[in-house]
Amino acid sequence: MDTFAEKLDLIHWITELQDISILATIRSIKENTSIVSESETMSIKKGLDDFLQGKIRSHLNVKKRYEKWL
Repeated sequence: MDTFAEKLDLIHWITELQDISILATIRSIKENTSIVSESETMSIKKGLDDFLQGKIRSHLNVKKRYEKWL
């Protein structure tokens, strides 16, 4: 079953649900699902820490360093 068909099947199933506990579970999954993975979050935090500590290079310096590969 392709993704679109799977979504339609789930939508139909959800619209027929009468069990409030299942609906609450679905809502909880929706609210607690992160788009950004834990490793991505850690990488972002490390980048921000580096920035705050002044461990940065300008775009121009990086471009000069890697110009032979660009």
